[in-house]
Formats: sequence, C-alpha cells, structure tokens
Amino acid sequence: MRRRDFIKVVIGSAAVWPLPARAQEPGKPVIGFLNAASARGYERQLAAFLKGLAEMGFVDGQNVTIEYRWADGQHDRLPTMAAELVRRQVTVIAATTTPAALAARLATTSIPIVFEVGNDPIRVHLVARLDRPDGNITGVTQLNTQLGSKRLQVLYEMVGKATVIAYLVNPNETGTETADMQEAARNLGLELRILNATAERDFDAAFAKAVEMHAGGLVIGSSSVFIGHLAELATLAARHAVPAVFENRDFTAAGGLMSYGGSITEGYRMTGVYVGRILKGEKASELPVQQGTKVELCINLKAARALGLDVPNTLVGRADEIFE
Repeated sequence: MRRRDFIKVVIGSAAVWPLPARAQEPGKPVIGFLNAASARGYERQLAAFLKGLAEMGFVDGQNVTIEYRWADGQHDRLPTMAAELVRRQVTVIAATTTPAALAARLATTSIPIVFEVGNDPIRVHLVARLDRPDGNITGVTQLNTQLGSKRLQVLYEMVGKATVIAYLVNPNETGTETADMQEAARNLGLELRILNATAERDFDAAFAKAVEMHAGGLVIGSSSVFIGHLAELATLAARHAVPAVFENRDFTAAGGLMSYGGSITEGYRMTGVYVGRILKGEKASELPVQQGTKVELCINLKAARALGLDVPNTLVGRADEIFE
C-alpha cells in the first residue's frame, strides 16, 4: 500500500474507531490526538505529525497507540472529548488547533500536553512564557495570526487599486489580531470591513456580503473552522469572483488565489517530535515552546487568470510555490 493511501486509511479509521478496537496493550503508551476540525482535509498535517513521531522511534500500531478525537468544527464538543482522553488515561495529549489546546489545558494538569497552534500561546493563556513553560503543557506555534498584516499586504499587491478589503473572522476564535489588521489597513490607506462566520453555513453569505460592499479582496483569518473547510472557501471565492488569501497552502492547492503563512506541516512534524520526546521521558515543562520560522507564499496562476488579475513579477519572484 502506498504511503498516501495508508494515511487516508488511518484518517478514515481514526474518526470512527470504537474504543474496544483501540484497547491499550500492556506497556504500550497511548497518545490522545485532539483536533477542533475534521479528519478530512488534515491528511498532510497528520502525515507530518506521524513523521515527527517516527523520527523519535514511535509508530502507531507498533509501539504506540493513537486515540483520535475530531470535533468536526463543533467546538462545544472539545471539553467532553478532552475529558474522555483524560479518563482513558492517555500518556500524552497532542492538542492541535487553539480550541483543542485550550480544552485540553482545562481538562488536566497532570497529563502532558503538546499543542500546535497558529496563535501566540501566551496571548491565549496556554503558557506564561515560551522558554520554560510551567506545568504540563508545551508545544509549537506558527504565529499565523501575527502574519495577518502580511497577508493583507500581499493581497493589496495582487489586486492593485483596491480601496476596501474584507476580513473574514470567526468571532469565537478572534482576538487582538483584528485590531492589528485594522492598523495595517490604515497604513495602506485601505478600509477594512469585518465579516463573521462561525460555521460552514455562514460562508456563502459572507462572500455575498464582500461582493455587495465592493471589496477588492478578502483576507481569511485564522480559524480551525476555516482550515477544516478550505476547499469550500476556495470554491466560493471563485464562484463570487473575490480575490482571497488564506494562511494555508492547501487553500491555494484547492483553487484559491494565494496563501501566506507558516509551514503547517513543519509545525505538525515538530509536534510529533515533542510528543516522542515526552514518551521517552522528558517533561513538558522542560521543553521550550517552539516557534515555526518557515513562511510560505503560494500563488495559483489559474485562479488569478480567472479573476482577470495580472500577477506582479515581484510576487512571482517571492513565491515559494506556484500552481498552474
């Protein structure tokens, strides 16, 4: 079986595996994998997590067991899922996405937690400091929320003479990044209009509103809900002819115009490595929070042509990946 097919099987099984089928073998550690989004769409991230875990000598089904919990965008399910993993007495919890990390932190102060988030973990109260986090929690951050102003800038370079830019946020997850975006827009002489969406059902109305307000482009904010439905967002951007930029490379691969953000696969690989180090006996409090340093700009030329945009050579030259 090819590795790609194997990952698809793992993901498809993980969402529905009953607990008896995943019973812990004596002496085999158990990883609780908690995520706010859906298994579908997270193939690359999960593959990267398993790669990092394997680098430390751990393979699911061989010398470790992974219990998956996917909230499918329903964040109110996360506290119950986190509590299930605590009752399961897992060895360590990999809490990927900010809502999952916050739920895990509230669920236990004893089981080690390794998070993977796009937010500043100090600002969202996951840790008090990065160099030596307290207690049972550490992890990896891509700081994607802090790149929002950069996404606004590259979108402005792409669309040219726009005066209004829309900013799509999930009000259940947004924070001070909205104020940062407002300031960045003012510096560019732009008017930033905020659009809200808490679930997939809100997307179409948000894009329609962007068209109604004559927005020259749309910046899609950081949210696990958006990551879980990036293909749908790319489709709606094309349908409504709205130039859009997101943090995730998979948005561009799915037909979106642009993405600019930290390498999410590298973040998940680093998370797997940290989980492996804890399984080997290291303490979460002794592992500094890692900050991803790799930032990727991806451009979809086919989407640009469909929108009638001429991609500036300055952007093409800076792009890490071009989709034809």
